[in-house]
Amino acid sequence: MEIVLRNNLILITTGFETLNTEWMRNFLNHHSRGMLFLPKAVLVFRNETLKEVREEFLRQLSAFHAKQHDFSHKFFLRSMLKYGTQPIKIELDKLEEPEVVTVNLYAYDKDTVLISLDAPNSWVLSYLRSQLEVYVERGTDCSLVVDVSDYKAKARLERALNKRHILHYDIKYTYDNHFMSKLYSDFASFSFGDLCKDEEVDEKVQFYTILECPVGASQDALKKSYKKLTKVYHPDKIFHEDPHMVKHYTQKFQLLQEAYTALKVVS
Repeated sequence: MEIVLRNNLILITTGFETLNTEWMRNFLNHHSRGMLFLPKAVLVFRNETLKEVREEFLRQLSAFHAKQHDFSHKFFLRSMLKYGTQPIKIELDKLEEPEVVTVNLYAYDKDTVLISLDAPNSWVLSYLRSQLEVYVERGTDCSLVVDVSDYKAKARLERALNKRHILHYDIKYTYDNHFMSKLYSDFASFSFGDLCKDEEVDEKVQFYTILECPVGASQDALKKSYKKLTKVYHPDKIFHEDPHMVKHYTQKFQLLQEAYTALKVVS
């Protein structure tokens, strides 16, 4: 293990075995909503409500590090505590052979999705929680039930599923033939032409929703969101072989174009 105290973060380089120690996992589990997962690392941001948890972690970390290198950890601990407001980056010292983890997706209906693992894996589940926590209704050590009743939640789910590699895990998502049709049943027989004819639907609100912007957002905000989303949903970016997923991405790209064009005109 190596620990480097930088101006903007505490960098910990260690092996996966250390990452799986009880005290390390306990610290990371407390920060599931404040973590950023990277291909071979995890970045933990400061949470003022978890100040005591953070300080206890730094004490355990300092003692563990000192024992490995055979020195007194008191001075080093004082130095680390001075960095108490900085993010903590825990990076693997080497990339091991990737382990494939299967994550199953099932849509009960357009509002509720079940995410389940074939076997418990706290790291993959922690990643999913970090992305979807605000929408999680309940969960176990190998499953999450997620409320995706609004388009913002669906967009968050899509972004979460776009990441296929965390730490040394490769995530393989599986779903049945009905998953996409259930999840996006609102779009089954739906087009912007239909929206214009529906007196009960405020089309401008729908356009803002598609672009993931608040109603009345500025042209700059609309343009920024449009560019970001079209990069994700552009047909040239699709690597899925499943025809349902390809069709969904293509339709979403078309909807983004129509929504942005409409709001440019009416704004």
